[in-house]
Amino acid sequence: MEKRYTILVTNDDGYEAKGLLALKNILQTIVDVEVIVVAPANEKSACGHSLTLVRPLRFISVDDDFYKLDDGTPTDCIYLSLSTMFEETKPDLVISGINRGSNMGEDITYSGTAAGAMEGVLHGIPSIAISQVMDFTNPDGDFSLAQKTIKSLVEKIKSGTFPLPEREFLNINIPPDVEEAEIKVTYAGYRHYENDSHVHRNPRGEEYHWLGLHPLSFSPRKGVSTMSDFEAIEQGHISITPIMLDLSAYKSINQLQEWIDG
Repeated sequence: MEKRYTILVTNDDGYEAKGLLALKNILQTIVDVEVIVVAPANEKSACGHSLTLVRPLRFISVDDDFYKLDDGTPTDCIYLSLSTMFEETKPDLVISGINRGSNMGEDITYSGTAAGAMEGVLHGIPSIAISQVMDFTNPDGDFSLAQKTIKSLVEKIKSGTFPLPEREFLNINIPPDVEEAEIKVTYAGYRHYENDSHVHRNPRGEEYHWLGLHPLSFSPRKGVSTMSDFEAIEQGHISITPIMLDLSAYKSINQLQEWIDG
């Protein structure tokens, strides 16, 4: 019997997130695809590429081929799944998402969604992170364009090849409030950050802080003809960015050597 095409799915919004369920449901409509979901039991947004090393982790079955990892991160979900469920044969593809909110520019370094895909490519598995840019005053969100996009891309990958080399993954951002959009290949733009936090006091007078949300503002990179992920979203396009895990600043190596030698 021919092996079915297997997709391992995770996210950082938690196992009950509507984006995750929308992703699972659309992938299950693809012919000859097996979908296995391993997601955090709790929301782990902005956890980055973190592993849990100070306590044990436990799979909890939610449904057939659907598990939550008790207090695990997206990285834990992929790492532990590969060492337990996929000891003999790796999945064909890892998909992390559909995230509620964008993951563009340097936000990728914070993103648990991106981290799920990072962990996949570290183990030699083609991987995708997908996020839905949205208005957070809308508690539900519309994932239909994201569903259509990921289905089309997975079918293309399944019938051919993954378009990137090892240790690179696809980071996809879907524009809000549109039913159709053109795909633009982009680079990760420069995000503007502010120290936005809010101080409060509990009934005992003890001070605590909530981290705020940064405005979605950016700068394009000078001398680059390709549009950034921010620009693509701003113009109503789907952004798809190849991301590599090599963080070395190659252009600065000679300059650093000269500084050391001087």
